[in-house]
Amino acid sequence: MTVLILTCRQDVTADMVVAKLHERGVPLVRLDPADVPGEAALSAEYVQGDFYGHLSTEGRLLSMSALRSIWVRRPGEPAAHAPEPSEWLKAETEQALYGMLYSATARWMNHPAMSAQARCKPWQLSLAHRSGFAVPPTVITTFPRVARQFAAQYPDLVVKSASGPPVGDPPVALPTTRIGQDADFSSVAAAPTLLQQFIAKRADIRLTAVGGRLFAARKLAASDQVDGRYGTTGHHWQPVDVPHRIARAVRDYTGEAGLAYAAFDFAEDGEGVWWFLECNQGGQFGFIELETAQPIADAVAGWLAAAPNGSGRVMPSAAAGDGHRVP
Repeated sequence: MTVLILTCRQDVTADMVVAKLHERGVPLVRLDPADVPGEAALSAEYVQGDFYGHLSTEGRLLSMSALRSIWVRRPGEPAAHAPEPSEWLKAETEQALYGMLYSATARWMNHPAMSAQARCKPWQLSLAHRSGFAVPPTVITTFPRVARQFAAQYPDLVVKSASGPPVGDPPVALPTTRIGQDADFSSVAAAPTLLQQFIAKRADIRLTAVGGRLFAARKLAASDQVDGRYGTTGHHWQPVDVPHRIARAVRDYTGEAGLAYAAFDFAEDGEGVWWFLECNQGGQFGFIELETAQPIADAVAGWLAAAPNGSGRVMPSAAAGDGHRVP
């Protein structure tokens, strides 16, 4: 049985998992959807209730019946590398490729349908509340009056993007920015704006969930730091234990979201409370593993190497090993 990794050609994090799969002797195929059609090819037959599907890339032929699991890591847009790319060709290729993969019984990390929902930050906040996380008061609005009222109630705020930085060349950075109640909120009417109570943090927490295994890392923050993604503090990531309440909340969150993999970001305040900031269903883990030596890549490889369960979405119990287990 073969593992299929959907990612671009330059992906160091995927390389780490590939090495672990090789160590386990697990066959794998690495495919960038951008290479279909062209360097990679596909064929699927649906005849009298039977399904036969095949992928060909780099001289290898992969049958859908031999597919163990699919890791959606960092795939390119379908047909992006075609000689004459177009929106129509992209749509046709996406339908053909993912429709064929959906027809297989492989397990997904993560299923694209689940990932699409999980990327929606307003939905994340709602699910985080239901799961038991501490979530900073937040408003997303196009009403300037509502923004002013929220700022009056929570005078120390940050403004952040709900969808992330816009796609463009050169890339644009949109760091979380601290603002006060005296800010001009009239421009809120031009686009949905996410305002959130500022959490005075003493540390950033990154928690990586792989099936039932949790790997948490902590990095001390500067006293005036707002967005941990930008700037340096002189501190490094260190392994940290996962509080039982957080472990239970992660289990509930990933279970309802249908995620086999998730990277959670928290702000730890002066009293030790972990405040939920966001959950990235495809977040990086390589930098955490390199600094903490936590075996995250091996955990991903172990999940991908497990036998298919026929559903394509349900997460089986994790194998015993390093990392906190969700009870």
